Amino acid sequence: MMEDRILLAHGSGGKVSHRLIDDLFMKAFTDPTLNRQDDAAVVEGGARIAFTTDSYVVKPIFFPGGDIGKLAVCGTVNDLAMSGATPKYISAAFIIEEGFPFTDLKTIVDSMAKTAEAAGVAIVTGDTKVVERGGADQIFINTAGVGILPGHAEVSASNISPGDAVILSGSIGDHGIAVMSTREGLSFRTAIESDCAPLNGLVAALFESGASVKALRDPTRGGLAGTLNEFAAQSGVSLNVDETAVPIKAQVNGACEMLGLDPYHVANEGKVVAVVAADDAEKAVAAMRTNEYGREAAIIGAASEGKPRVYVKTMVGTTRILDMLIGEQLPRIC
Repeated sequence: MMEDRILLAHGSGGKVSHRLIDDLFMKAFTDPTLNRQDDAAVVEGGARIAFTTDSYVVKPIFFPGGDIGKLAVCGTVNDLAMSGATPKYISAAFIIEEGFPFTDLKTIVDSMAKTAEAAGVAIVTGDTKVVERGGADQIFINTAGVGILPGHAEVSASNISPGDAVILSGSIGDHGIAVMSTREGLSFRTAIESDCAPLNGLVAALFESGASVKALRDPTRGGLAGTLNEFAAQSGVSLNVDETAVPIKAQVNGACEMLGLDPYHVANEGKVVAVVAADDAEKAVAAMRTNEYGREAAIIGAASEGKPRVYVKTMVGTTRILDMLIGEQLPRIC
């Protein structure tokens, strides 16, 4: 049943978000390409291209390890890379609240330019709107991105089959905890920084290894739990994760325990979950570790026959079901 009004939970990446997408947007905009529900739409037009769009409303707009501008570029680049595409072009539209400091805007724009250059993409078009005080919360950024797909690339969660290996590129929860600690004025003995980063180079290294890549996704809103549950639902298989293999920084794990959060549900902005053929798993991990953003890459589980659910074998040997959140855990995280 749809709610009477839009809630923060509708933007969380959890069950309420998925219900909104399935019951409203998917029914209104139904299309074979859209129905795949991948991070970027793959369309034909001479060359095969991937096309994606996203909006960024993170609060605060500056956080350890990044800012809303860096986040916007990285998020767009990463969505394209998750389809197997080489990101090429980005648009950037700004909604700015009256009275926003020009120096902050310049910092954000410079950050976007630096990140785009590092990722090898061009910001080729855009728009700027200024709204009255109270009409927005400082600044919102909308982006769209286009990438080129090689003829052989066919990356989608629907490709996952029993036996495939699940690989995670590095530690989880860094971004969500970095943003939340800044927002709430929390301090930790060891600084926690966002993992915000462009992942196209990491994905390129994975493909260059020759591994049979079935699916890719960056576990942003909803965290690792959300991504794995999406994979299971789209492929119709079970995913089995070994908790001891999932990298989590001690300070992030400690912060989650203190705040009552499950790190599997906390957002990331510089990690990739890859599903590859079992025989190629070690080769894929080795290739990912050659990239600066994949040094901690590890095999964390495998797909199997069974109900489309995610199971986690815990450190004490028991098994628990890892579900996606119903609603919002950390609002305004991206």
